[in-house]
Amino acid sequence: MATSSAILQTEALGIRFGGLQALKDFTIALPERSLCALIGPNGAGKTTAFNLITGVYHPTEGRITFAGEDIAKVPQYRRTAKGICRTFQNIRLFRELTVLDNVRIAFTLSMGYPAWEAVFRLPRARIEERRIAKESHELLRLFDLDDQSDLIASSLPYGEQRRLEIARALATKPRLLLLDEPAAGMNPQETADLLALIRRVRDEFNCTILLIEHDMKVVAGLSEHVWVLDHGELICDGPYSEVCRNPRVISAYLGSEEE
Repeated sequence: MATSSAILQTEALGIRFGGLQALKDFTIALPERSLCALIGPNGAGKTTAFNLITGVYHPTEGRITFAGEDIAKVPQYRRTAKGICRTFQNIRLFRELTVLDNVRIAFTLSMGYPAWEAVFRLPRARIEERRIAKESHELLRLFDLDDQSDLIASSLPYGEQRRLEIARALATKPRLLLLDEPAAGMNPQETADLLALIRRVRDEFNCTILLIEHDMKVVAGLSEHVWVLDHGELICDGPYSEVCRNPRVISAYLGSEEE
């Protein structure tokens, strides 16, 4: 893919854990406002790639550039502030907090005042808290969750918890949203609703989306470009219609050609 408009680029990115090369020569470019996928068998290095992009791990070789800035050594919290956010395969909500509070906490990254002003309930803090509450309700309304705002997050059905996790991620105002197996555990109707939701998120929030997904119907239905990992190395990339016919992909991930 062309790199001139890429919001995220990785160049020969790699990481070792002791003697294990978990990811090697990982080079991708994500055009701004694109919707792309990273696929591969279990253990291929997909989550490792996400962890490198978000700052959970720091690479042992290569570069990561976000919006023109080398972020390979930037800590995780600063990458979030710069506009990189993710969801997880296993939903990680604040399960004992309300639906509303899950989103409000994420909005605090954009607070325009120091914490001590909130402690003393100074005017600027009260104004900002009202803004956060208003924007939190608006975001929940977009995800059809406003009626459940006072419910405990763990009480929501699985599909709604997924929607809440994406809503919470969007509260950080990301420019790049990484979705780790968003359709995992969903039934066909929930999956269909999710596809429509992800497209809507990209279009309405003007963000770039990269997803890890094992459901090939989701990948085929959403992705403009696909990268395929196997044993820590990229083996193929291109539109899904081409990738799914690649012999190396068929062998490594999609099954034999006879299946």
